Amino acid sequence: MRRTRAAEASQLRETKRSGSSGATVTAVPAPGDSRSRRSSSRAGGRKQTASRQPSAKRRPKVPPPRAQETGCEEPPPPAELAPLPPPPPPTPATPTSSVSTLDLGEQRERWETFQKRQKLNFEGAAKLLLDTFEYQGLVKHTGGCHCGAVRFEVWASADLHIFDCNCSICKKKQNRHFIVPASRFKLLKGAESLTTYTFNTHKAQHTFCKKCGVQSFYTPRSNPGGFGIAPHCLDEGTVRSMVTEEFNGSDWEKAMKEHKTIKNMSKE
Repeated sequence: MRRTRAAEASQLRETKRSGSSGATVTAVPAPGDSRSRRSSSRAGGRKQTASRQPSAKRRPKVPPPRAQETGCEEPPPPAELAPLPPPPPPTPATPTSSVSTLDLGEQRERWETFQKRQKLNFEGAAKLLLDTFEYQGLVKHTGGCHCGAVRFEVWASADLHIFDCNCSICKKKQNRHFIVPASRFKLLKGAESLTTYTFNTHKAQHTFCKKCGVQSFYTPRSNPGGFGIAPHCLDEGTVRSMVTEEFNGSDWEKAMKEHKTIKNMSKE
C-alpha cells in the first residue's frame, strides 16, 4: 500500500510539471479501469468481426442471364396461328324480277298505276313499252309454218319490200321474202323442229320445218347477218301493203354488184 501511494504521488508531480510545460497529458488508467477497457475492447472487436461475416439468412447473388447483360433479349417465338377458314362463295346475283327492286323515283306511282290499268305484271308492262317505243315506225309481225311447230315474231314495216329471186332453188320453191336484221327477229318456239339445207357456197341456210316442210324464214346468202322472212307465212292483220322486186339470182354475182341497197338490208 505504501509503495502504491508513493507511485501515485510521484506520478502526480510529473503531471504537474508536464502541464506547466504545455505537453499533452495522457491519463493513466487505473488498474481496474484497464482491465474493464480491455474486456470491452475485446467484446467490441468480436462484435465487429461478427458483423463482417456474411449472414446465413442472406440469399446468394444470382448472376443475370446473358441476354439481359447484352441487352438483346430475343422475344419468344410466336405461337402457330390456326389457318383461317376459306371465304364463303359469292352469292349469285338475282335477276331483277319486280318493280320493288328498281329505283323509279317519282315515277313509281305512275308505273304501278299503269300496271293496274293494263292488268299486266312487271314483265308484261315492260314488254308493252318496249314493243311500242323500241322500234318506232315498225310493226310486230308474227308467223310460222303450216303445222304450227315453228313460231316467230319479227319487227318490220307495215309496208313490206319483197324480193322475188329466180335462182335455182328460189324458183323451185317460190322463195319470196323480205330481209330484216337478226336483232329484229325472235324464234318463239320450234328450234328442235327445224332442219337446214345448204348447197354450192353453203352460205345460204335454207331452214324448214321437219314435219310439214314449210320454209317460213331462212338466212339468205346476200345478208348472212339477217333473216329472209316469207310474207305468205305471216299472220293476217299487220301487213298494210307489199311491193315486189324481181332479183336476178340466176346471175347472182352480177345482180349483187348492180343492186345498191340489198347488201344493207340486214343492218340496223
